[in-house]
Amino acid sequence: MEAFVMAFAILLAMGENSGAVLTFGGVIAILLLLNAGLMKKKIGWVLGSILQVAMISFGYFVTSMYFVGALFAGLWIAAFLVGRKGEAIRAELLRQKPLD
Repeated sequence: MEAFVMAFAILLAMGENSGAVLTFGGVIAILLLLNAGLMKKKIGWVLGSILQVAMISFGYFVTSMYFVGALFAGLWIAAFLVGRKGEAIRAELLRQKPLD
């Protein structure tokens, strides 16, 4: 979803910004799309966090991206917290022996 949002932000930036801005946005969009395949590895988590910051920084060119980037960064952080909690619950259930 972030890659699509970034692509739409590039469309908003087209009218009043240079080619370097469009290239910067395009690189972010492509990396966001490719990063989905890396999420099973630690590098995917690190790159994803860096891309969250890059997406917020695109707000310098398209002001609404400050809000949208912060929204996605909040979802990113929530995924870490909920995932950690879910993994702890799963580990606890696996540790308990079933009652016969």
